[in-house]
Amino acid sequence: MPNLEEKQKIVEEIKQKFQNSNGVILADYRGLTVSQVTSLRKELREAGVEYKVLKNTMVRRAAAEIGLQGLDQFLEGPTAIAFSADPVTPAKILSEYSKNNKDLKIKAGVVEGKIIDPERVKDLANLPSREVLLSQVLAGLQAPLQGLVNVLQGPIRKLGYALEEVRKLKEAQA
Repeated sequence: MPNLEEKQKIVEEIKQKFQNSNGVILADYRGLTVSQVTSLRKELREAGVEYKVLKNTMVRRAAAEIGLQGLDQFLEGPTAIAFSADPVTPAKILSEYSKNNKDLKIKAGVVEGKIIDPERVKDLANLPSREVLLSQVLAGLQAPLQGLVNVLQGPIRKLGYALEEVRKLKEAQA
């Protein structure tokens, strides 16, 4: 049993994880086998997501200390928490895993300090990845620029055609 000083240290660590993460997903892992949990941990770790099983009382205390209200209702029973800088990645992995393993249940999420219910976590999981979103934005920015380049090249092209015709006329006259 950890003493008071060790508990405070654990609470401090949890606070840091909450503050340094843009996406946090809480899940109930009851019913998963050890090999299922191991494969889930491996998949999350490869994606840069930290996955921990933490005591609800410690998580409650850490959440209260950083002013995260409303998380208590989701801290019942065994709770595993996935911490990530990217809010979409843990939502995607855990949602996909819960489709194939009915024993894994998503309890809630915290995205940039706001608590979201399991339905919002699923909505978040359906978003494209950050890289895809960035490429879509860049493509959207590039299209008007490409159009502008074509519009600006039009008069130059026409001038080139006109000069070519003048050259042909001069050759014919000579």
